[in-house]
Amino acid sequence: MGGMPSVLPDGEPMPEDGALPASALDGAGDRPLAFYLHVPYCATRCGYCDFNTYTATELRGSGGVLASRDNYAATLADEVRLARKVLGDDPRPVSTVFVGGGTPTLLDAADLVSMLGAVREEFGLADDAEITTEANPESVGPEYLEKLRAGGFNRISFGMQSAKQHVLKVLDRTHTPGRPEACVAEARAAGFDHVNLDLIYGTPGESDDDWRASLAAAVGAGPDHVSAYALIVEEGTQLARRIRRGEVPMTDDDVHADRYLIADSVLSEAGFSWYEVSNWATSDAGRCLHNELYWRGADWWGAGPGAHSHVGGVRWWNVKHPGAYAAALAEGRSPGAGRELLSAEDRRVERILLELRLRDGVPLSLLKPAGLAAAGKALADGLLEPAAYEAGSAVLTLRGRLLADGVVRNLVD
Repeated sequence: MGGMPSVLPDGEPMPEDGALPASALDGAGDRPLAFYLHVPYCATRCGYCDFNTYTATELRGSGGVLASRDNYAATLADEVRLARKVLGDDPRPVSTVFVGGGTPTLLDAADLVSMLGAVREEFGLADDAEITTEANPESVGPEYLEKLRAGGFNRISFGMQSAKQHVLKVLDRTHTPGRPEACVAEARAAGFDHVNLDLIYGTPGESDDDWRASLAAAVGAGPDHVSAYALIVEEGTQLARRIRRGEVPMTDDDVHADRYLIADSVLSEAGFSWYEVSNWATSDAGRCLHNELYWRGADWWGAGPGAHSHVGGVRWWNVKHPGAYAAALAEGRSPGAGRELLSAEDRRVERILLELRLRDGVPLSLLKPAGLAAAGKALADGLLEPAAYEAGSAVLTLRGRLLADGVVRNLVD
């Protein structure tokens, strides 16, 4: 779930001090609190990427020193302190921290540890807090990983995408095949409890055999978590322009479905179990708790340019540009660009949208009559698990996972 989208939604203006309605903190003590820390810097822009990230060239002359990654950790810490003011005497220790990007590991390890330290100082961390950072395989080594582990990080996610050079080339990925697998070993040696590898399937020019090779390489590296996502070609990206010009072919939905079935088969045989449509882990402890908090509608504060937050039914998002973000904080203002207050119906619909993707499914009690009728049809069509349905939950079958978007659209009616 790392990475911030590049297009911000519409909404009402954010108060300059970032204050939330009193209702947002009602019952807060019964909900977990998480932090997402966004690092918007990349060495180069991948051809498929639509996240809110910037290369040095893109920032040059458009934000001055305020947009510099050299002082970014201190700037982000200012937003963490703002969060403390906004949330007041909220006694909750933070359950999870996830540093995403961009490429967080373009910053010094000391900077990431400093950012985590700001959260620890202002809020405290739960004794069993999950602390994750994303990492580019080419931007870390044993010493860097040891510094992260000593600084409190206990989970790391490497962007592998593929084991095949020609696939990586289409994606404009800069790492070499084999490096992500080596990173897993280095992370284990540094003492990381949990390691994830991110994979992408459906890249133009990728074959079934290429995908099987990538899965085999990922499994062989020994992570306890694998994420596998279908490539989505976003408008405005370099890859979209190449497809439009006919330089590379568009991958169709049938191929995506076949690749998903291959992934589930290979990962299941290797001892991984799915717990969310695109995520598999070798044990409950290996799941990404931070992402599960997203999917279950918990409270989280997203710090950084373009980062999104949610607390007690209020969702807001920060200004996108690192220079504008830093300038707002330097002037004592919230970097929030806008917000929306979710109605009870909004929250019901979001629960269905998100929780149906989980292995535990969504309670049938959340569905309205039309949604219940749709659930009954999905059951008859083999898209929902019969035993779970009898127990009062809608849980996707393997075939249902392939058609998850269509199933959820019907259930929210």
